[in-house]
Amino acid sequence: MTTLWDLAIEQAGKDQDDGKNAEEKNLFIVGAKNSGKTSIILRFLERNEAPKPTVALEYTYARRSKGHNMAKDIGHIWELGGGTWLSKLMDIPLNADTLENGAVMICVDLSKPEEIWFTLESLLASSRARIEAAIADARQDNPGIREALQKRALARVGEDHADRNMLDPFPVPLVIVGTKYDLFQDMDSEKRKVICKSLRFVAHTNGAVLQFFSTKIEQLVQKARAVITNHLFGTIPSKVLQTEYNKPLMVPVGLDSLQAIGNVPLSDKDVGRVNARNPVDLWKHCFTSYFPQTNTDNPSKVEDPSKDPKYAEPAIDTLRAQKEEELERYRRQSERRSQKTRYDDVAA
Repeated sequence: MTTLWDLAIEQAGKDQDDGKNAEEKNLFIVGAKNSGKTSIILRFLERNEAPKPTVALEYTYARRSKGHNMAKDIGHIWELGGGTWLSKLMDIPLNADTLENGAVMICVDLSKPEEIWFTLESLLASSRARIEAAIADARQDNPGIREALQKRALARVGEDHADRNMLDPFPVPLVIVGTKYDLFQDMDSEKRKVICKSLRFVAHTNGAVLQFFSTKIEQLVQKARAVITNHLFGTIPSKVLQTEYNKPLMVPVGLDSLQAIGNVPLSDKDVGRVNARNPVDLWKHCFTSYFPQTNTDNPSKVEDPSKDPKYAEPAIDTLRAQKEEELERYRRQSERRSQKTRYDDVAA
């Protein structure tokens, strides 16, 4: 006779088997300080709360039911705060275990073109370097990992794409998000054109999705949510292509081309004067000529989390204040000794 307990054990076994079919993927979000990274995550998770400054590296996750069983896929979301200067923390989310199930999203603030190229250049370089280190670690157990990632990257762009020999696809899926489109759309038309063409070039040559975003435009919120869902849960990616610079860009990977992007927006005379070794240098010269870049790789521009009331620890804060006072006292003494030494030298 089958008892209720027997049925419970049988169902538990089925649930455990179903759970084995669940998948886990990772999305690592980086970008300029105050570019809206947290807002994108909150809107994806449908959390109606005000975003707070990200402290160093923060983690959250999303779950999605899979089929008709009890299994739920898990999407791990990592967000790096502080702009570009904390890029060393990439070691945590970008590692040998996440290479084959991870993606990177880079956010740039469209309302601050003076930071866009520096942000992209810095974060693309540091992300690639970190992934290369992770590949080196992974090759000990998986000698063919590099070739497998390269094959996938080329497949995302399209093995028969006309530009395939001129591209350097990112080793893992890459998304470039231009945030604060609501402010960008009021910018001068010529500036918007330069920014759009340049971002299309960077996205296309790196094999990336390019998507504009604004928390104030619901259509763009839905588009961003769809992009994240695709990378975390394997839903069908959008094939909607929007490249008109008077509208928010939506460029799926592999659907753009160098011919469609067009020439660098410089006169033939200016192009002849540029000492560019490759197309990237030429586009960089063009963009930075229009928008001289500000170096945002500066820790002093990042809020000190130790001063945030929500992290208050009376005993530690008291000791820290004491040490800071001792340091300031030592600094003043050193200055007085240095001044006295200079005075003695002059008197001698």
